[in-house]
Amino acid sequence: MKITDAEARMVDDDGPMSDTDLSTTTDGAARGGLRPATIERIENGLVVVLAVAGTLAIEPGLWWFPLAVFLAFDLSMVGYLRSPAAGAATYNAVHTYVWPLTLAVAGLVAGTGAPTLSRWLGLVALAWAFHVGLDRALGYGLKLADAFTHTHLGWIGKDAGTNAR
Repeated sequence: MKITDAEARMVDDDGPMSDTDLSTTTDGAARGGLRPATIERIENGLVVVLAVAGTLAIEPGLWWFPLAVFLAFDLSMVGYLRSPAAGAATYNAVHTYVWPLTLAVAGLVAGTGAPTLSRWLGLVALAWAFHVGLDRALGYGLKLADAFTHTHLGWIGKDAGTNAR
């Protein structure tokens, strides 16, 4: 069955589904399973837990480090001073797992040859992954170019209930 654009906009990952939604969707929610956005939030919550566990494994005394640097990654929102599209680009460039993974690999490569550098690269990588994971677990996804409150996980904030997908 082909879904029209109007029908596709009626489906909301965070809201209740009507009878018409059940007949036009193929996601897990229509079959009684979890919705994709819910699954993504759970997965990112697991990343948060693993980042804390990794921090404790590397340096137990610095358990607070991911919290201390948490807002530093949100400096990427400076692009919003120019425009929503520029803000989305800078925000999304920082709020991806690519860079924490890159730092973690660099830390592993530094290894025993530079143990202090290796440890700090690992801690920053874990703090960064903690930030991205917590943002996404709370529903703050990658930004779309039209508005700060429009993310790949849906609308957030005051716009959550007023905008259709």
